[in-house]
Amino acid sequence: MNIPDRDSAFPLETYYRLCFLKNIIKNPNIIVGDYTYYDDFEDVENFEKNIKYHFDFIGDKLIIGKFCMIASGVKFIMNGGNHLTESISAYPFAIFGKDWQNAMDGKSYPSKGDTIIGNDVWIGHNATIMPGITIGDGAIIASNATVTKNVAPYTIVGGNPGQIIKKRFSDEIVELLLEIQWWNWDIEKITQNVQLLTSNDFEKLKSII
Repeated sequence: MNIPDRDSAFPLETYYRLCFLKNIIKNPNIIVGDYTYYDDFEDVENFEKNIKYHFDFIGDKLIIGKFCMIASGVKFIMNGGNHLTESISAYPFAIFGKDWQNAMDGKSYPSKGDTIIGNDVWIGHNATIMPGITIGDGAIIASNATVTKNVAPYTIVGGNPGQIIKKRFSDEIVELLLEIQWWNWDIEKITQNVQLLTSNDFEKLKSII
């Protein structure tokens, strides 16, 4: 078998604007699965630049599964961008120190936790994912969407704020796909079945599991 190398930064020979993302990430709080790719119009280094307000001292993580497709301009807003909303002022006095350094004593800025992207998720050009969002396996996020709520598996979401456009498959098929988790098969089995995985022959899929 001649299987694409999951450890290659640039799997398309002579094309350096598409990368297998895990191989270029430097931030330990960004975790990316095998074969997930990022395609940028200019420079793949823009991926980390587009993860906004991701401060080490907060510790929140961006976790992305396997075989995801992430387009140029996708932005992830992390918890460092949150401000107080129920206080008299939303202004972050404490970060400027000096006589303001104790402004947050006994308080904390709001956090919605880690941002989690499932497996086989396609995120379209210029989409924005807000803090603490979970996007389920097989979901599709349309170009320019702003995702403010969790997205169920195999759901297509678009708009600002993001709204469900439709489910990709019936509940029965979604249940089947979530059960088999093809992305966790051995890469040899995936390779043997790429023709099937790019079809809609669910009956044949049932026969091989």
